[in-house]
Amino acid sequence: MDSSDYFFILLAYMIAAMIKGVTGLGFNTSCLPIMALHLDLKLAIPLAIIPSIVSNVVIMFQAGAFLKVLRRFWVLYAAAIPSLLIGLSVLVKVNVDLAKTFLGLVLILYALTALLKKPFTVSKIMEQGLKLPVGLLTGFINGLTGSQVMPVLPYLLSLNLDKNTFIQAINISFTLSSLIMLFRMNQLGYLSAHAFLIALGSAIPVTAIVFIGGKLRNRLSQSFYRKLVLVFLLVLGVTLSVKSLI
Repeated sequence: MDSSDYFFILLAYMIAAMIKGVTGLGFNTSCLPIMALHLDLKLAIPLAIIPSIVSNVVIMFQAGAFLKVLRRFWVLYAAAIPSLLIGLSVLVKVNVDLAKTFLGLVLILYALTALLKKPFTVSKIMEQGLKLPVGLLTGFINGLTGSQVMPVLPYLLSLNLDKNTFIQAINISFTLSSLIMLFRMNQLGYLSAHAFLIALGSAIPVTAIVFIGGKLRNRLSQSFYRKLVLVFLLVLGVTLSVKSLI
């Protein structure tokens, strides 16, 4: 790689880390498109996974109540593991452009509906009953399309969790799926020693920027933060749809 490659990698890390810090979401979503302007995706994906995990850990540390959230949603997380592996197996056999387009449209529809209407609330009974199917579907969609947010993010938003509990819950899900993806990328031979060292070297600057972004996030009101997350989903949906169609 030359100096321009390293510049794009650093730029992607800095932008993605700030977005992650402020919203608690979106490191991969922000990082990969910037890297893809200059790098092959087979190189970009491993480069993004490790700093993404680092950013998740920083956010989880800031949010607190890790064990409490883990006890509440462990069924959701456990269900996502086998279905993620199934989704990854399907990914290598089929063209998933149609699935990504459909997912993008679903994200757009959900985000617009949630922004224009009063928040939808799930009861305690429904919360328990939905953990298993939501976990299974989240893992499968993640493995098939690379998107980590559906349907786990709308499900968690519907529980009316406080900001820090929501951030902790969604980032445990992100971290689990990212670790599995990292393991699988290594098995497939995409995680080279060079890529690993570059990604590992990003840990300190990514940690610092995410931490600063988290300080800004703590100043946001609950309602404004919810709108910010929904706008992020809307942008993600448009990005997925356009990229798949192109």
